[in-house]
Amino acid sequence: MGSLALEKEIIGSLDYISLGLKDPIKDYIGKPRVLSLVSTFLERSIQTCEKNLETSQAKDDDVSSIFHGLRAPSLTIQQYIDRIFKYSCCSPSCFIIAHIYVDRFIQRTNLCLTSLNVHRLLITSVMVAAKFMDDAFFDNAFYARVGGVSTAELNKLEMKFLFGVDFRLHVNVQTFRKYCSLLKKQANAGIIERPLIHSYSIEESCTKKDDSVCPHSISR
Repeated sequence: MGSLALEKEIIGSLDYISLGLKDPIKDYIGKPRVLSLVSTFLERSIQTCEKNLETSQAKDDDVSSIFHGLRAPSLTIQQYIDRIFKYSCCSPSCFIIAHIYVDRFIQRTNLCLTSLNVHRLLITSVMVAAKFMDDAFFDNAFYARVGGVSTAELNKLEMKFLFGVDFRLHVNVQTFRKYCSLLKKQANAGIIERPLIHSYSIEESCTKKDDSVCPHSISR
C-alpha cells in the first residue's frame, strides 16, 4: 500500500495525529508518542502471558521456538523500539503496522509473548512493515546490526514470520484506525511510559550510520 497512501486516507483522524504519526507529536523525551505506547502495550501483554505460563506450565510449539532466546536481552522493550526508530529511519506508522503483524502472528501460531521472544518479533515485524509500507528502507543486513542479531538469523526470522502471518501484510484503513484508537485509549487511561536518559532526533538517526549502530546483541 505504502505509508503515503495510507496517510492520505486517514489524514483527518485525530487519533492518527495525536499518536505522532503525521507531523509527529513528540513525547517529553523527543520521540513520536506511538513508540512509547506500543512499548507499554507490549509490556502489559508480556506480563499477562508470563503469568499464564507460570500457572499452566504451557510450552511453545516449534513454530515459535526460533524467536526465543536463552535469556532476556539487557535492553528494555522501550529502549529497543527507540533504537530501531533511531537507526532505521522508518516511518512512525510502521510501528502500528508491526503491532498488527505481531497480533496476526500470535493468532495464527498460538505464540505466548514473553520477554524471551519479543525483541526478535519486534525487529522482524518492523523490518517487514518498513519493506511493505515505506518508499525507502534498509536491507536485512542493516536491520540485523540494529537488532543485535546476525543477518543469517534475521533472514530465517523473516521467513518464519511471513509464513506465520500467511503473507497477509496488507492492512486496511479500518484496521489501522482501530489499533490507533486502542493505543489512544490506553494513553487516556493514564498508562504513562517511563522516561529514558537519552533522546534521539530523526536527523541524528539518519546521518549516524557507523559501526556503533550495533553495540548490543540479543542473547541466544
